Amino acid sequence: MAGATSMHLGADHAARFEGRAATSETPLVKWTILALALGFFTLFLLLPLVAVFVEALRKGWETYLTALTDPDAWSAIQLTLLAAAIAVPLNLVFGIAAAWAIAKFEFRGKQILITLIDLPFSVSPVIAGLVFVLVFGAQGWFGSWLSTHDIRVIFAVPGIVLATVFVTFPFVARELIPLMQAQGKDEEEAAVVLGARGWQVFWHVTLPNIKWGLMYGVILTNARAMGEFGAVSVVSGHIRGQTNTLPLHVEILYNEYLFSAAFAVASLLALLALVTLVIKNWVEHQAARAYRETRESAS
Repeated sequence: MAGATSMHLGADHAARFEGRAATSETPLVKWTILALALGFFTLFLLLPLVAVFVEALRKGWETYLTALTDPDAWSAIQLTLLAAAIAVPLNLVFGIAAAWAIAKFEFRGKQILITLIDLPFSVSPVIAGLVFVLVFGAQGWFGSWLSTHDIRVIFAVPGIVLATVFVTFPFVARELIPLMQAQGKDEEEAAVVLGARGWQVFWHVTLPNIKWGLMYGVILTNARAMGEFGAVSVVSGHIRGQTNTLPLHVEILYNEYLFSAAFAVASLLALLALVTLVIKNWVEHQAARAYRETRESAS
């Protein structure tokens, strides 16, 4: 009993010591660290963001709206939305399937699948674009067959979609895999024992447990799909009004010294980033609240 008491007192003492050690810096050190953090935030994040909107509106609202309603800009907006609208659902389906297989089952090649999911993180987007050109280009592996059947992949919408799908490949799966592994299989197995079928288990057990992580992965996927430059630049051909997405259109306008128009279009991407941050924070808040409610109900 005395040993247990001494251990308890020792743990309390250690906890108090750790708490003091973590907050015992002098005010000078605290304010220096805070100033460094705020300085980096202002210099590398806030200032460039403000500069985009200042330059976009430098010549007034009329010039700004003219740049956004230009036919080439509107075509770039439509193509960006189309590529994201195709890439996000495809990665959503793949991410759920891959995470479910990895978290719930044991099979040969499981580690290889995990490694392949991370491939877009380690390969430069430009290299990925060149690979698609090598495979589907006019001189590529399937180039002659595609030309014979009058199918265009490179320098066309299908190539842009393929490149977008590749660079956004890991986001949903990487959000769901650790979440589903942490949750385990108990609830699914209990549902099966009670007579639920596969789709019933997914809709009524698995999906409610992963919905916040799934939404977070979709948000990241959509943001990356709309902002991708490297891989899309290689496969698009930069055909004005046909294969230019928003980032590519910004580059063309800037290279032509149309700075106000370039920053006006760039402001759309900046607004997308801000909206993404707002939605991301809301999802994180909802997920944290759901976790607290689950713990309270369990206790």
